[in-house]
Amino acid sequence: MRYKVKYPGLRTAFLILSLTITAFSMETEQSVDVKRSLKEASNKTRAGLFAEAENILRAAINADDKRSDAKVELAYVLTKQRRLGEAYDIVLPIVQSEPKNARALAVLGSTMLTGGRFREARLLFFNSIKLDRRQHLAWAGYGLLDFYENRINDSVENLRESVYYAPDEPDYLFALAQVSARAEKYKEAADAYRDFLSVSNGADADRRARIRGLINFLRYLGNSGTLYRVGGAEKTVLPFDLIGNRPIIKLKINGNEEPLRFVLDTGSGISVISEATAKRLKIKSITKGGFARGIGGDGKFEIVYGLLRQIEVGDVNLRQVPVYIRKFHADAQDVDGYIGLALISKFLTTIDYGDKTFALTRRSNDEKEFRDAVGLSLPLRLTSSGFLSGEVQLQGVESPLNFIVDTGASVSVISAGVAKEDGLVPFANEEKLRVIGSAGVTNDVQTFKLPKVTFGKHSETDITAVALDLDVINEASGFEQSGILGGNFLKNYRMTFDFKNSKVTFVSVKPDKD
Repeated sequence: MRYKVKYPGLRTAFLILSLTITAFSMETEQSVDVKRSLKEASNKTRAGLFAEAENILRAAINADDKRSDAKVELAYVLTKQRRLGEAYDIVLPIVQSEPKNARALAVLGSTMLTGGRFREARLLFFNSIKLDRRQHLAWAGYGLLDFYENRINDSVENLRESVYYAPDEPDYLFALAQVSARAEKYKEAADAYRDFLSVSNGADADRRARIRGLINFLRYLGNSGTLYRVGGAEKTVLPFDLIGNRPIIKLKINGNEEPLRFVLDTGSGISVISEATAKRLKIKSITKGGFARGIGGDGKFEIVYGLLRQIEVGDVNLRQVPVYIRKFHADAQDVDGYIGLALISKFLTTIDYGDKTFALTRRSNDEKEFRDAVGLSLPLRLTSSGFLSGEVQLQGVESPLNFIVDTGASVSVISAGVAKEDGLVPFANEEKLRVIGSAGVTNDVQTFKLPKVTFGKHSETDITAVALDLDVINEASGFEQSGILGGNFLKNYRMTFDFKNSKVTFVSVKPDKD
């Protein structure tokens, strides 16, 4: 049986997954050395020393180029470095010639998953586990797939399986911690992060500081009772101001009557409050967690965790809301904070750029509301870092690309790599823009005028986009993101987010053309 696989930037290939018998040669003294190298490379990989692992594996392959196990591990190390084309070209022939090689199937699945090719990845993980139930990389892959597609409970179970078979694998522990936190299993998340630190001696000091701070915060949350407790009306609708293509609502915090200005930001995980506003409202930090990397400025900002006693959004209120407390870097933002996905995902959420209204519907009514929403429903996925991602087609680029759907971004973004595509180079502008990111301000950023941007069946023309290095986003996303769909595209629609089913309904709000 043959399965056709399409992969961006790579030739079309066939995965031959039929069962055959493969003969193996007798081991030589040379192969024993290769085994030793494989073990050493595995230790380097677990420590995050990918370049060193790569060098060891290439030397082993040069010593014995018939050892497919070394080639498979090299493909895995290249995938960890997001060098997906190289990994694919190495591991695919092995899968074709050794269809019973469970590890090769799992590595190819990981390569596909990192590239955003979910269907192919799922098939590969399935066949890997069918051949070898103990293939922990395939279990981890299944767990991440479920996470990205919002099957959180399934994700937790599959990642527990991967940890059971490989308890010292840092990546599995880290993923289990992330997903457990998403499932609001805060104690399990904290324990998994603790175990990650115990087995990942190669993690840099900044990362270890971030994780220690996160562990402290998770343990605090685990002792704080139920988070995001919803009260008030079954549904609320309130107006927003559209400033710089960003929807801004007014809300109240901790019983204070002062109306605060918050951006509706689907590009943020948990909500954010400005350092100045937190100080004014006497909101104290719970713990700090080192420095995070972000876009703009020097690329870093301090992580400070807080907990809001209450947020009033129109006629709805939420109690026990976790937030980041962060310094805002430009007066141009002129806002008190950002409402993130962790909050609005508790509701069926509608952002209507036509009427400039924002609606939250409680879970008891949301199924009917979504059925009644007229328009095209498009699938969304959730990245490891908590962003919503959907497939976007750009004129000039052959394959669809994964873009973050970000109502908090004024303009759209393409990655620096995508900006170099031959089909997009002619659309570069002489105009440069000033970009305000989470880590500061970047000046003189290259802009593009994209002739056509398509999301599902909805297209917009002449969309301005800035070209940015998205490595910091992709390092944490789990699968490759090629851009950000910002407010200059989204402002043309009414969007209803069904977080329970990972879908968004788009309805055009532009006037009909004569």
